[in-house]
Amino acid sequence: MAKSESKQEVYTLLVQIGRKEGDGLPQDSTGAALMVFASGVDEAEAVRETVAILKQADTAPLDVTGYGTLDERLAQGHEIEGEERALMARALDENAVIVAQVTPFFGDEADDQAAR
Repeated sequence: MAKSESKQEVYTLLVQIGRKEGDGLPQDSTGAALMVFASGVDEAEAVRETVAILKQADTAPLDVTGYGTLDERLAQGHEIEGEERALMARALDENAVIVAQVTPFFGDEADDQAAR
């Protein structure tokens, strides 16, 4: 039986999270940025699924920035290495949300942003 063509695509998202008890971030961090690959029929669905999964994982999503699909990123001139492409393929194959990178924030980053 032929596999039906999926309308799903993988979107690259940058999610900023705040602190929440049990979030797994370093004790002295103020939050983190997560680079996420999420599948969805459109970017809005990918964002909704990502936020829902992150809330289930005891994190506090604050903001999501979308960077588009693989093709959109390539058209913008982004260099996308093999490991990143493999994670994107996995997100598509598994209809999943994959956190590819976590960058904790320390200090006064939030205060610096508010002052701008």
